[in-house]
Amino acid sequence: MTTWIFEPGHTEAEFRARHMMITWVRGLFKDIHGSLRFDPEHVLDTTFQGEIDATRLWTGEPARDAHLRSADFFDVEHFPTIGFAGRVTEQTGSTQAWATADLTIRGVTRSVPLEVVYLGQWQTPFWEGEENRGMLRRVGFEARAVINRHDFGVSWQDELPGGGVVVSNTVRVALDAEAIREDDLERTGAISYYRSPEPA
Repeated sequence: MTTWIFEPGHTEAEFRARHMMITWVRGLFKDIHGSLRFDPEHVLDTTFQGEIDATRLWTGEPARDAHLRSADFFDVEHFPTIGFAGRVTEQTGSTQAWATADLTIRGVTRSVPLEVVYLGQWQTPFWEGEENRGMLRRVGFEARAVINRHDFGVSWQDELPGGGVVVSNTVRVALDAEAIREDDLERTGAISYYRSPEPA
């Protein structure tokens, strides 16, 4: 199996929850580091793992971002990262599969089913200054899931008249991942740009 390293600038996780019962609020996590073991000829052997910097949560509204980072929601002071690790469990089409991810939020780990689509592979040059150091093979994926935020202790809530709630209990998650082949990163010297940061 080939190892691929997530490209953090083009890998992201979006979540959306209902606000006041009628509309969506969307949030975004960038700076995702990790890797996957993947070969399109052996899809069922695919595994993946990574870490999300929860402190960089963004919704476009600073006051809301601060509330989401607080102990009412993600509590990033005590849990600055979100972890995930999983594997493909079923291939349902030439580019579609189901996977199971062990997702850890606020120190709580739950298994989450993911509907995954493989978007293909491409080669791009790696430029350092004016020098082309070689080609990088890239793969892309998108995945979708629905989770109950209370399963992870993300449980702040307020009630509305008529039995409504301010924030929906279920949250839709969309993942977009781009990964570069590890041996290409090492051969071109680009690995230093994509290596996961050292723990503090």
